[in-house]
Amino acid sequence: MNILSDRINKLKESQTIRMAKMGRELAAKGVDVINLSFGEPDFHTPSYIKEAAKQALDENFTYYTPVPGYPELRKAIAGKLKRENNLDYDFDQIVVGTGAKQAIANAVMCLVNPDDEVIIPTPYWVSYSELIKLAEGKSVFVKGTFEQDFKITPEQLEAAITPKTKLFIFSSPCNPTGSVYSKEELAGLAKIFEKYPHLYIISDEIYEHINFVDQHESIAQFESIKERVVVINGFSKAYAMTGWRIGYLAASKEIAVACDKMQGQITSATCSITQRAGLAAYEGGLESVLEMKKAFLNRRNLVYELMKGIPGLRTNLPHGAFYFFPDASSYFGKSDNDEVIKNASDLCTYLLNRAHVAIVTGEAFGDPNCIRISYAASEERLTEAMKRIKTALSQLN
Repeated sequence: MNILSDRINKLKESQTIRMAKMGRELAAKGVDVINLSFGEPDFHTPSYIKEAAKQALDENFTYYTPVPGYPELRKAIAGKLKRENNLDYDFDQIVVGTGAKQAIANAVMCLVNPDDEVIIPTPYWVSYSELIKLAEGKSVFVKGTFEQDFKITPEQLEAAITPKTKLFIFSSPCNPTGSVYSKEELAGLAKIFEKYPHLYIISDEIYEHINFVDQHESIAQFESIKERVVVINGFSKAYAMTGWRIGYLAASKEIAVACDKMQGQITSATCSITQRAGLAAYEGGLESVLEMKKAFLNRRNLVYELMKGIPGLRTNLPHGAFYFFPDASSYFGKSDNDEVIKNASDLCTYLLNRAHVAIVTGEAFGDPNCIRISYAASEERLTEAMKRIKTALSQLN
């Protein structure tokens, strides 16, 4: 007898978490593993944010907070959205949760009914399709090709829309590809959305500040569709606050109230101390954010040059986030005389065991020809990782 629900049995394990776990298990045996599987900045949280958390403890911010977050934090978020993105939201249109992932889950569960179709440009972040599965919706994948820098066109979008389409979900800058939609490209998509008032948009902007081409552009800037856009953001990537677990959404009042209701039955509010730290982050300016962005740009350029020296890996130049998503299919079918590399998953396992570098299969992100490499590590470790990968791949024939 199967005691578990169909819901959990249908759910896949996160491949990023799985590979990180395998890397930690190998490291626990004394192996020097370079973990490039996780989307986690290696920087420490800026000191002024940590000091605000200590002060919050001393001032006894240790009680339950309103489910969507302290009003002063939500006002600070609304101020940030106006100041940095020219987006107008009242504080009661903001719902703070335990990370951007929960904000996305809230929005999906509040918008998607069984059998609703959700359009996802591929490659995509691993949890999108699984959250849609939990909501009993149907994922409709639209392929962004390597030649298109992994972005989709308005024509592709419109071709995928049906009367059952309820939602479109994407990230820019993109995890896993690092691709960034320009204002003109977003405007093209917005013109399609204008024609279909039954279609809502989740815009995942968590990598907003890790953008190497220009200022960040949000699809919520287009007034004709703004009421149907749910903006997702947070503190984890820009402020190196992954373990603090704080993210948020900004949406129409109706959607925000629904997400407040949903969150109230699952986690209630996120940690009170974390919220005070988040408030300090947004009150403290962007100096530390820009310093980290500069380091990420240097790392991107370093890895790009090193990767060009590895035969068989075809990569684009990512314009944001901190990932490379190279096509590694030229290695499929090759062997080191002990094992045959049949697909990207095999290749990732091979590189973990032979090169002791943890990366993630592109299959988890909707492109089975690719692998995802995070460069959220020191330049020294990245240089060593690329050396190990190059050596291990050279042993395949």
